[in-house]
Amino acid sequence: MRIAITGSAGQLGQALQKVLSGEELLLIDLPDYDITNYAQLQRAIVDFQPQVVIHTAAFTDVDGCELKPETAYRVNALGTQNVALACQNCDAAMVYISTDYVFDGTKGEPYWEWDRPNPQSAYARSKLAGEYYTQTLLRKFYIVRTAWLYSRTGMNFVKKVLQLADQHDQLYFVTDEVGSPTYAPDLADALRKLIAHPLYGIYHLTNTGVCSRYEWAKAILELAGRPDYPLFPTQGYARPAKVPAHCELRNFCAATQLGITLRPWREALVDYFHG
Repeated sequence: MRIAITGSAGQLGQALQKVLSGEELLLIDLPDYDITNYAQLQRAIVDFQPQVVIHTAAFTDVDGCELKPETAYRVNALGTQNVALACQNCDAAMVYISTDYVFDGTKGEPYWEWDRPNPQSAYARSKLAGEYYTQTLLRKFYIVRTAWLYSRTGMNFVKKVLQLADQHDQLYFVTDEVGSPTYAPDLADALRKLIAHPLYGIYHLTNTGVCSRYEWAKAILELAGRPDYPLFPTQGYARPAKVPAHCELRNFCAATQLGITLRPWREALVDYFHG
């Protein structure tokens, strides 16, 4: 299968390269390719004639998006439009990686794939705009919402916690931001299984279970061999962007239709450290 991967140098992009190593791949990332350059992207993708384009490239700095909303919309919305149009021009299916942040986190129970989004930040609104372009421009698409992505490559929450612990005598993390840590290799394998079936639509794919940022940080330090590090719970902290307080995604469609599930987040975190 010919597969193009945007954001190929990112956490998910690198994980996808490993699970799809037996396929013919086109790797799209800066500085060679820019998804906001319509003409360049069209040439690259249409010339390659992929059967599937997995679009992971995005401006994911949530607070950075709030401070630079035009950049967020240029990359996450218009960049996705460019990718979708390229797919349209070569009749490729598209996988768009979206986010749990399209929801406001006030439901009080897990979000189903068809629940109405209510984004609360520039990042979330720009990612929802990407969903809009994907749905309106294409008939063959998978919109995959995920959350709290991390891997052994790139910067992420796990590495940030360990770095901060090296720099400070104690740390505080919030208990009022709850979500599902998702290990990029697990998500990549789920995507590999998903694209094997032309069952297009919206999917929620995260490692199962939820935790607060505090609980996640506590588990990280324990698995890193630092269970006695002074870590304290807190609530609320000032930041530019508003994020969902409690956002659990219900993986109903992929599990029910295709039997695709991801393992519990704690098991995946153990694998991160000891796998």
